[in-house]
Amino acid sequence: MIESLHIENLGVIEQADLLLSPGLTALTGETGAGKTMVLTSLGLLLGQRAEATSVRTGAERALVEGAFVLSPASRAASRAAEAGAELDDDLLLASRTVPASGRSRAHLGGRAVPSAVLADVGARLVSVHGQADQLRLRSASAQRAALDGLGGPDHAALCRRYAEAYRARNAASAALEQWRAGTEARQAEAADLNRWLEQLDELAPQPGEDVALTAEAERLDHAEDLRRAASAARIALAGEEEATATDVPDVASLIAAADRALAHVAGVDPALTTLAERLRQLGIDSADLAGELAEYLATLDADPARLTWVQDRRAELSRACREIGGPAVQLDDVDALLAWGESAATRLDELEGPHGTAETLTAQLAAAEERLASLAGELTGARRRLAVRLQEAVNAELAGLEMKDARFVVDLQPRDEPGPTGAENVALLLVSHPGAPALPLGKGASGGELSRIMLALEVVLADAAPSGTQPDAADGASTHQRTFVFDEIDAGVGGRAAREIGRRLARLARRYQVVVVTHLAQVAAWADTQLVVRKETASVNAGNAAASQHAGEEQPTVRTRVEAVTGSARVRELARMLSGHEDSEAALRHAAELIAEAHVAQSQS
Repeated sequence: MIESLHIENLGVIEQADLLLSPGLTALTGETGAGKTMVLTSLGLLLGQRAEATSVRTGAERALVEGAFVLSPASRAASRAAEAGAELDDDLLLASRTVPASGRSRAHLGGRAVPSAVLADVGARLVSVHGQADQLRLRSASAQRAALDGLGGPDHAALCRRYAEAYRARNAASAALEQWRAGTEARQAEAADLNRWLEQLDELAPQPGEDVALTAEAERLDHAEDLRRAASAARIALAGEEEATATDVPDVASLIAAADRALAHVAGVDPALTTLAERLRQLGIDSADLAGELAEYLATLDADPARLTWVQDRRAELSRACREIGGPAVQLDDVDALLAWGESAATRLDELEGPHGTAETLTAQLAAAEERLASLAGELTGARRRLAVRLQEAVNAELAGLEMKDARFVVDLQPRDEPGPTGAENVALLLVSHPGAPALPLGKGASGGELSRIMLALEVVLADAAPSGTQPDAADGASTHQRTFVFDEIDAGVGGRAAREIGRRLARLARRYQVVVVTHLAQVAAWADTQLVVRKETASVNAGNAAASQHAGEEQPTVRTRVEAVTGSARVRELARMLSGHEDSEAALRHAAELIAEAHVAQSQS
């Protein structure tokens, strides 16, 4: 809801402050007084393009400030917060400065913002219906939303179920497509795995084989040195097999001699007896060691062919660790190679095994498409019934607004395939007179007729909305209303039609804030608040005027002010609108009758 507007140096308005009613506010005044500038100021706060020519002559800049009351939980408040704006409880302040030269500046909630942010926030708060303004229901999505809004909570739940089914169908389709698109990649991966596993099977490595081969290669490479060392050690322990008296004594002979030396005194001294036992054990150990060295010498292989084979086998294993698995896989040893082989076999089974992934995804897609088609048919049927209701209700309103020959049409055009919001496109059309083609709103009617059509449509949608709810308000509080602005809605009408326009504006104002610019007293009489735009001519001394060419001359200047009228002042304003003379007795009586009639009608509704 718009709480107030402050205007400085915009067109003919030098300075004006407007306090708008939460219900119906009528903006009246003589032609050329500046009512259009009031709407221009509102348009600036709603992000419309700023023209330097709108700055009052002689002023450096024009300024428009507005206070919007909105729910902190609303989408408009969320969008403002995203732009850095701050709310004062439920009050959002907006301003627009238009310099006489240069770029305009916009502020929202104390933060400088692009004008596009004002437009985005304003679109959620205010709908302007005028001859040169955008229509709230101009877009196809807004027209579809208007039709769906007529259906209430049950229809909204159906729309949500359809949207969920549409997303589920798209997800199932994408999963199947992804699977199909990956077929070539999976086939290539399976071919690589097969090739590498075949190489691994052919190589047949054993756990720890590379470590064992490294040790064997080391022995084979030093076999002669090992043989000489082991042979010398064995000879030192056990002597030559064909020993002579001149040979150097070996360890076994020396220990045997020592054992014989102690044998004849064994048992004389316990200490020496212990030493003799240790000496005999030493003889046994040396004999065993000599025998093991002999066995080692017997098994020591110095075959060059075996060494060549070992080296070749080690090279094969090393090459397999480098090449198998591809560049992305690093295998440090044979054990890692064998572990990779196990995981590769499992992956190959996943790729080639009979798991039916494609069949499962195809079945899921078929089920999702079946559910989507079912809900699409249900939604289409519901929209057709709503279309009939909307057509009948709007056409009934148009008849009361003296547009009996016009016919409002809701056209449901089937789509080639279901879309995110249904299986049809929704278009709101108008047949301006019998025999005329059905044209989109905005093309089949004049500006005044279009405003009346939008009024009829908004009234029908407001009557259909659940009690106590407000668009874009989470808590449904009456202070968080949307604002509708109707400009020149009474163009080309009068009498009964004007009275019916006023009646419907008052109906709409029970649920929303409504601002109407009107020339007709029959419309203004229904307002809760009436603001009069008055143009005044004053004189200023040319010595203080930049445009003066003759010092001392009195130059006329035009100023516009806006004032709220109540009581007798309002009756006189309505009398002026009726007859052009605010003091005409007949016009004054008629004006009072209009106000009384509107009060009675509203009290009885």
